[in-house]
Amino acid sequence: MTELVPVLSATWADEKSWSLDTYTAAGGYAPLKKALGMAPGDLIQAVKDSGLRGRGGAGFPTGMKWGFLPPDDGGPRYLVVNADESEPGTCKDIPTMMSAPHALVEGVIITSFAIGCNHAFIYLRGEVVHVYRRLLQAVREAYEAGHLGKNIHGSGFDLDVTVHAGAGAYICGEETALLDSLEGRRGQPRLKPPFPAVAGLYARPTVVNNVESVASVPSIVDKGVEWFTAMGTERSKGMGLFSLSGHVTRPGQYEAPLGITLRELLELAGGIREGHELKFWTPGGSSTPIFTQDHLDTPLDYESVGAAGSMLGTRALQLFDDTTCVVRAVTRWTEFYKHESCGKCTPCREGTYWLTQILKRIEKGQGTQADIQQLLDTCDSIAGRSFCALGDGATSSIISSVKLFREEYEAHVEQGGCPFDHAASALFEYADAPEEAHA
Repeated sequence: MTELVPVLSATWADEKSWSLDTYTAAGGYAPLKKALGMAPGDLIQAVKDSGLRGRGGAGFPTGMKWGFLPPDDGGPRYLVVNADESEPGTCKDIPTMMSAPHALVEGVIITSFAIGCNHAFIYLRGEVVHVYRRLLQAVREAYEAGHLGKNIHGSGFDLDVTVHAGAGAYICGEETALLDSLEGRRGQPRLKPPFPAVAGLYARPTVVNNVESVASVPSIVDKGVEWFTAMGTERSKGMGLFSLSGHVTRPGQYEAPLGITLRELLELAGGIREGHELKFWTPGGSSTPIFTQDHLDTPLDYESVGAAGSMLGTRALQLFDDTTCVVRAVTRWTEFYKHESCGKCTPCREGTYWLTQILKRIEKGQGTQADIQQLLDTCDSIAGRSFCALGDGATSSIISSVKLFREEYEAHVEQGGCPFDHAASALFEYADAPEEAHA
């Protein structure tokens, strides 16, 4: 059996794991002192050599992203941590910040030192008030301990950290929409170029990294590049949090090397709930094409998942057994994307609305065979044509589900309704919602 490698989650079960005392007792902030004795360029090179890739979904090399910053011109540059975790199924960053906020704070300090930033921001989804308070407490403790502020540990390095609570919008997970929101504007994606590394927050060079990416930096500094590269695969190095939810016996966070398979994770998680079999699952959240049992042995790394036709994304493994109606699941996801579309571009704004109308019609047994093809045609009008990746994400589950379960869509049409016992799934409420009123 594959063993887990608790690194970020190592102290989650400790008493008051969120406190500075607990984190320090486990070796916390020792990497910071080590990093302050290194040259910033050496820190950036170490992260490059580690092969750490962005853990927010895109998988872009973290050290390379840091290296895109232009030469210092004497003006400010910023680090912004994307903690706006909002996608259905994605639930790794919030427990990290809740259970070990100092891992993120220490990562912020080391990253800021490496890139020459003196003011960093953590942009958090505003609805998670309990996490917001815990982050504020962690930042306050770090100031009191001398890890933040002026002349940190006599190094001459100054850093302030601001925790900012957003108003609650999925689109603000897109880095440029996040920056607009942080500046007090409506959260909508910016036209690129220029990229944030050149003109980001307040039109200054900015690095935007995910929570897990930044929180992984202290362990790399502490234990070394070779330790990190010994885990994972050739091109997907290190460990990651895999979030198992849905019809699984023991849902939760499983920290394991990249390249582990769902079959191995299910063995650790007790398998699919008793009496049932896996039907379909998402490897990286609701914005990624779905997989089936045929993909149980696909290594969960960026390259293997991509080669199999999906994306590793945020490693949000939503598992659905044989009681689940795939049309209903896809409809629910699509309703989310319709609601969260910022409205900036026509393909996404209008396309997601019409996708939900067609899906609801099919699910209720009022659709036709032509509606199934219309779904695919509408997806083709959105994918690759929207301003940001939200449009692509909205179409992923539809295109892949029709490809893998077309007969199920056809059954809804031919039988005049859903062939599944809705109560047996126990994941969704199937009470018919009132029809939306339109002027």
